[in-house]
Amino acid sequence: MSLLAPVAARPRASLPRKTRAEELRLQLADEIVNGTLAPGMPLDEITLARRFGVSRTPVREAIRLLGASGLVEVRPHRAAVVAQPSDEQLVGMFETMAELEALCAGFAAERMTILERQALEDIHEKLRVLIQSGDPQRYHEVNEAFHASIYAGSHNAFLAETTLATRARVQPFRRAQFRNLGRLAKSHVEHNRVVEAILRGERQVAAAAMRTHIITVRDEYDAYSDSV
Repeated sequence: MSLLAPVAARPRASLPRKTRAEELRLQLADEIVNGTLAPGMPLDEITLARRFGVSRTPVREAIRLLGASGLVEVRPHRAAVVAQPSDEQLVGMFETMAELEALCAGFAAERMTILERQALEDIHEKLRVLIQSGDPQRYHEVNEAFHASIYAGSHNAFLAETTLATRARVQPFRRAQFRNLGRLAKSHVEHNRVVEAILRGERQVAAAAMRTHIITVRDEYDAYSDSV
C-alpha cells in the first residue's frame, strides 16, 4: 500500500525511444558479455554494418558507446577490438556504483517531491507486472527508468550526471544478471526496500538498501559469468 495520500492522477513514466546506435550497442554488449564476441576480436565497421543492415554511422556510434563501458578498445585509425575489464576493474566499478547510487537514494528520501515519489511507485509497480512476463530485456529497460528517477530525485544535478556516466560503464554487466533464474523477482524485492525507505523519508535506510542492492547485482553478475 502506498504511504502517500491518494491523488486524482499520477504522472506516467515514459521511456525514451532507443536510437539504432543504442540498439546495436546493447546487442553487441550482450555478445561480448556472453562470450560470443571473444576478447581481442576486431569489430570491423563495414562487416557489422552489413550484418545489421545499417550504415556505418550507427555502428561507429555503438562502438564509441561500448568503449565507454570498457568492453571495447577504440584505437585510432584501426579497427576497435573487444576488451574485457579485469576482475579488479569490475569490482572497482561496482563499488563506486554502489556508493553513488546510495547517495542518490539517500538524498531522494529527503528531497523527492510528492509527484516524483508517485512516479517512482508507478515504475516500481510496472516492474512488478513485468516479472510475470519473464522478459529480462523489457525489465531491464524499465529498471533503467526506475534508477534514473531516483538519480533525478536526489535534486543534485552533478551527482545525477556522475552516476549516469558511471552506470553507462557498468550497464552491460548489470543487464546480463537479469538472465539468472528468478533474478527479476529478487530484484523487485530489493527495489521494494529502497522505495519504502524513500517514501518514509529515511535517508540512511534508503542509502543502505540501495548499496546492498548494487552489491547483490555484482554478485548476480558473477554467478551469470561463471555459468556461460
